[in-house]
Amino acid sequence: MKIYTKTGDKGSTSLIYGERVPKNDLRVDAYGTCDEANSMIGLALSYLKNEFFSEKDELERVFHKIQTTLFHVGAELATPKGKEVKWTLEENVIEELESVIDRWDAELQQLSNFILPGGHPSGAAFHVARTVTRRAERLAVSLEDNVNPLVLSYLNRLSDILFVAARYVNYHLGSNEQTLHERF
Repeated sequence: MKIYTKTGDKGSTSLIYGERVPKNDLRVDAYGTCDEANSMIGLALSYLKNEFFSEKDELERVFHKIQTTLFHVGAELATPKGKEVKWTLEENVIEELESVIDRWDAELQQLSNFILPGGHPSGAAFHVARTVTRRAERLAVSLEDNVNPLVLSYLNRLSDILFVAARYVNYHLGSNEQTLHERF
């Protein structure tokens, strides 16, 4: 199978089930932004390749599942209204995210100020993934009733776990967080 199809050379692409839409269609933007967030998560994980901390294996397992689920969220967003979604989210995926958030956050210093994104390159990349996920969420919300409400909840909770993951990685790798007030 060839990588290129040439079917998008004139600015259109196919949704699931083959419906052609312009590449700047809101639905394409929403699932494309999920893909962007997924890629940024992959970058964040790649920065951990030569790092060692006892929680690293769990973090990688959690994010492998998140990346897989995010791929399916994108597929759901790529399914036109009125068509059967081949894979749908279940509420337990949100509960799983919340459980990990609570567990990781319990290890971290409680926040009393805003923190500046940064720290270890992995932590910084998780912060970028968080902001990309927030954009995906805003785009999905713009689809209004054309999106599964669990997709919106998942994207919201995903941005939360990405924030905690950035802090968690920075904590375990000894990268101090800078608060907004430390800069002035």
